[in-house]
Amino acid sequence: MNIVVIGAGAVGQLTASYLAEAAMHVTLVVRRSEQADQLNVRHLTRINVDGTTTTHRVVSITELGELPQQDLVIVAVKYGQLQELYDRISMLPSEVPLLFMQNGLAHFDEALRLPQGNIAFSSVAFGAQVINDTTVQHRGVGTCKIAVARGNNFVFKKLSRMENPLFPVELVQNPERMLFEKAVFNCLINPLTAILLVKNGELLTNKHAFILMQTIYQELAEAFVNLEYTIPFSAVTALCEKTAANTSSMLADRMLGKKSEIDTIVGPILQKALTNGHILPTLRTLYNQMLAIEESGER
Repeated sequence: MNIVVIGAGAVGQLTASYLAEAAMHVTLVVRRSEQADQLNVRHLTRINVDGTTTTHRVVSITELGELPQQDLVIVAVKYGQLQELYDRISMLPSEVPLLFMQNGLAHFDEALRLPQGNIAFSSVAFGAQVINDTTVQHRGVGTCKIAVARGNNFVFKKLSRMENPLFPVELVQNPERMLFEKAVFNCLINPLTAILLVKNGELLTNKHAFILMQTIYQELAEAFVNLEYTIPFSAVTALCEKTAANTSSMLADRMLGKKSEIDTIVGPILQKALTNGHILPTLRTLYNQMLAIEESGER
């Protein structure tokens, strides 16, 4: 398969490395020509979870107009960059399948306005960190879930057949439900880690952080029917244990002085809950705290 990955952040680089390892021809679209030049010369290095390194050849470009023939285009930029990409993505051939790999729910309806006939969404549970322009570290194994919102799943079945235990891919049925459930996990973990400046595992070992997480969970359970059945609190603590040493993406953004995805992850959940008549006071407080931190420029 010829696969294009747009975005060379942690998710984009890690995904591209495993696709290249599966003998797929990968083109990585980056923003800076300096990064493209380095990737084309030095290739893409992955630091594996066991500490070993592997290097894979990818083609790197900066312009979507330079794309080769594509069997699949994966959009792995953060939500904030999607707005400037939609027009260019809409110019791609209508038969090219698209896979969106963003956190939150804000992009769901937007992406479905594109003219392409085959659009899917992904929810990832792996841990990844960019080390430099040509190196990504795989910090935790987790499933990459894919759900088709429009069209067929033929091309995505090929991804699920990679059968790499370090990069498992699973096809699921309901994309909006999948994104909602991932957003709930993110709401329970990311804002707390970013505000308290702690890694995921400390939400379990710090008793006050744990109480806050329990309180947010209870608010969500009251706002959304059946949440306790689809996402039991034990699943949340299990994720914290599994990713104990991980720095959440929201905390990483704060440490780098970047704008976080608080608006796109927590914002839609707050709005959905409000529609159901629930304010979610604890989560809403964290939401406003995070926005205040970003406005002040505090790290």
